[in-house]
Amino acid sequence: MRKLKIAETSLRDGHQSLIATRLTTEEILPILSEIDNAGYYSVEVWGGATFDACLRYLNEDPWERLRKIRANVKNTKLQMLSRGQNILGYKNYPDDIVERFLKNAIYEGVDIVRVFDALNDIRNLKSSIDVIKSEGAHCQCAISYSTSPVHTKEYYLKLIKDFENAGADSICIKDMSGILLPYDAYYLVKSIKEVTDLPLEFHTHCTSGVGEMSVLKAVEAGIDIVDTAISPLSSGTSQPATESLALALKDTERDPKLNLQRLNNIAEYFKSVMKKYEEDGTFNIKVLMTEPKTLLYQIPGGMLSNMLIQMKSLNAVDKFEEVLSEVPKIRKDLGYPPLVTPMSQMIGAQAVFNVISGGRYKVIPTEIKNYVRGMYGKPAAPISDEIKKLIIGDEEVITIRPADLLGNGYEKFKQEIGYLAVSEQDILSYALFPQVAKDFFEKRSQHVLVGH
Repeated sequence: MRKLKIAETSLRDGHQSLIATRLTTEEILPILSEIDNAGYYSVEVWGGATFDACLRYLNEDPWERLRKIRANVKNTKLQMLSRGQNILGYKNYPDDIVERFLKNAIYEGVDIVRVFDALNDIRNLKSSIDVIKSEGAHCQCAISYSTSPVHTKEYYLKLIKDFENAGADSICIKDMSGILLPYDAYYLVKSIKEVTDLPLEFHTHCTSGVGEMSVLKAVEAGIDIVDTAISPLSSGTSQPATESLALALKDTERDPKLNLQRLNNIAEYFKSVMKKYEEDGTFNIKVLMTEPKTLLYQIPGGMLSNMLIQMKSLNAVDKFEEVLSEVPKIRKDLGYPPLVTPMSQMIGAQAVFNVISGGRYKVIPTEIKNYVRGMYGKPAAPISDEIKKLIIGDEEVITIRPADLLGNGYEKFKQEIGYLAVSEQDILSYALFPQVAKDFFEKRSQHVLVGH
């Protein structure tokens, strides 16, 4: 067995999970040299919610962040997360936007693009895979891991073969809720290794309390790469700690051979950064609490806390357990979609409505209707005619790839934003987050941004 490779997530998923993606570029830059020389396989620095958070909360240009990180990282691959046809937003975007976005990201320094679809519908990944490959970057296709009667071992192995045939360079088991149990992880990795020679990566969260155990079993089963976060940005709703895994495997055949002194320096640096976020209340101790209920309800930690906030605002906290037990029923009705963005938010909202409106599907959000219409892609299991009728009446369900209904969008967005956009990247930022980007450009044009 070869040495284990480590992908460091603290600069993307680590701070996204623990402090709502609030790390600033200024806080990231000073430690990049240490990170770059610590022996990581890759560093996840972009994508997910980082793009939106830069524009919306930090008054920063996410493209500028990527350029600055690339200028300071010379030895290590930079990695980003993209939601396929949703890119970094919450709906499908036209192919020309997907293509231009990924080309720009790769041009500015992204080496590895991890791409996934909330429904594991490969049609929603095709455009992305083609662009990533044609631009010479590494295309990693991720399984949105879920459990249900249809999410069997055979289901996943077929998906792996589809990814391989579509041109994937590597595969990631993306366990966004931290629900892949240790022995299941062992057998899943073993099974995947039997059907493909592509490198295999494992991404999980510690929310339910089994993250570290599952990582260790995946390592024993021969996983190639594991996602971890430096200790001050690890655990809870984040990933297992980098140093702990490096020390646990030290002097074994899977020793990742990271520079422990540099890891220590990185951890010390982030301890002081996190102190600031603890003091201003951004870092809430709750995100570090283990929630084994995640394993019972298959609900990601973030979705659990959002639903609780919703129930509080409706003075209905006493019905919280009822809402939780409604979630699996809705998943069954809707063909067992994995609980990952945007499906987790949509199903959570529907569960709340089903319980407090005095009847199931009395109130139905537009997104759920669009999902049943086929606008998000094909569910893993068919939706019954009865449920379809309940949600969209006699409307037709589309069976084509949803993005085929969208014409090109770039010129339209370019026209809409006009003189406020000074580059193609500005137009792409606007395409994804129109109002947020527009506000950012207006401030920038008035030179009220930091540094002017």
